[in-house]
Amino acid sequence: MNPVLLDTHALIWLVSQSERLGVQSLRLAKKAQGNACLHVSAISFWEIAMLAQKATIKLKSSPAQWRTEVLRIGLQEAGVDGAIAIRATELMEFHQDPADRIIAATALELNATLVTADAALLGWRSKLKRQDAHR
Repeated sequence: MNPVLLDTHALIWLVSQSERLGVQSLRLAKKAQGNACLHVSAISFWEIAMLAQKATIKLKSSPAQWRTEVLRIGLQEAGVDGAIAIRATELMEFHQDPADRIIAATALELNATLVTADAALLGWRSKLKRQDAHR
């Protein structure tokens, strides 16, 4: 099975069992999880910790404990290495949000399908494989 990478909001929806994550996306994520092919970018943990710090989201535990729980259920953490960092700077016709750039570059480096509801990522003209998280 090809790898699957969850955008930050898709990760939150999966873990919280939100109905915002569509049936197709949930099925894809669960299948990837069962095959140890479900990934999350390390930058997503940073985004989640920042959102929790600003009280934009409420976690049931500290961000560090939440991360540990996410990894314990079988998601694979994709670190930000030099190749991903450089690739993120080379994305053409892409908006400037650094976290989105890292997530897109990670998906490209892993040759993964990105599960996202972000309109900018879904509409970006590139070879990035995408799954609309709402579907």
